Amino acid sequence: MAKNGTLAKIEELQPSFQTTTEQITIGIDLGDRFSHCCVLGPDGKILTEGRLRSTPETMARHFQDLPPSRIAIEVGTHSRWVSQLLGQWGHEVIVANPRNLRMIADSIRKSDQVDAHMLARLARVDPKLLSPIAHRKQELYPDIIQLKARDLLVKNRTRLMNAVRGVLKSAGLRVPNSGTSCFPSKAAACIPDELKLSLTPLLETISHLNKQIYSLDKAIESTAQNRYPETNRLRQISGVGSITALQYVLTIGDPGRFAHSRDVPAYLGLTPRRHQSGSVEQQLRISKAGNKQLRCLLVQCAQYLLGRFGPDSDLKRWGTRMFERGGKNSKKRAIVALARKLAVLLWVTGDTYHPLYNVANSSVTP
Repeated sequence: MAKNGTLAKIEELQPSFQTTTEQITIGIDLGDRFSHCCVLGPDGKILTEGRLRSTPETMARHFQDLPPSRIAIEVGTHSRWVSQLLGQWGHEVIVANPRNLRMIADSIRKSDQVDAHMLARLARVDPKLLSPIAHRKQELYPDIIQLKARDLLVKNRTRLMNAVRGVLKSAGLRVPNSGTSCFPSKAAACIPDELKLSLTPLLETISHLNKQIYSLDKAIESTAQNRYPETNRLRQISGVGSITALQYVLTIGDPGRFAHSRDVPAYLGLTPRRHQSGSVEQQLRISKAGNKQLRCLLVQCAQYLLGRFGPDSDLKRWGTRMFERGGKNSKKRAIVALARKLAVLLWVTGDTYHPLYNVANSSVTP
């Protein structure tokens, strides 16, 4: 097959490996329209390589009748459905985490062909080198998209509200402080006649977004109550509502896959990165790996707990003590640390949660 040509049907090119007990290894660099594939034989030699269309029909034509093989792909837009199809056909699918594959991302000879080749080589040597991730179950996908849709609506509403405030400030006007539901009416009263033609459509869009977000909030509440009753246990903690609880349950999945409680905040990117060499160990920021949406929700919960409306609890007292230590960015550090602690607490919370458990059980010396 010519270099960069279309991938021929694999079993037609090398029928001998169908009868061998040794496994072949395949690396697929997924693209939006075309994907590049590299097939390694049991001895590590390239059997064939080329590109194929990124469609279910083409994947089935090449891999459905193939003997069980080890296939490595990178996580991305198409990785969910591709990994599900390949898994249904009996293949061992490894979904690589590109954050930990700097030898691919920073390669001086980076191309689709080289990436597929590298994925196949790493998968053949040791799959752990690819830092494999697991996609969430297909039956959870509609509920995950429901949360993502709400998040997109909220972000767009915020952008529109900030745009309206910015335009009015440039004209020497200021919208009074208000909640999102009252913002369109209060902002409309501040708009001068010469700006109404431009800003009125924005306010109408904000009003429409408010209705859509409210509708999704009710749907999420119903989903959490009816399909995920375990969210009620998480909502015992002040500041944790149906959205955060449902996002946590859908993201964590089976809690048993974490051996230690400290693995949960690390999985969500709330633990500091580490760079240690010899006697020098730098103090770095959090890794921000994992689910960004859940990480942001936990930070919002921590902000509420440390705010003036947060009720008294062990969490608030612990965060306040950390904040009062002072130092550079002490408040931000306290919020992130409290979000990290909250991620662990949600994982271990039982049927009954006592917000002042440590206070009640502490020994008081006269």
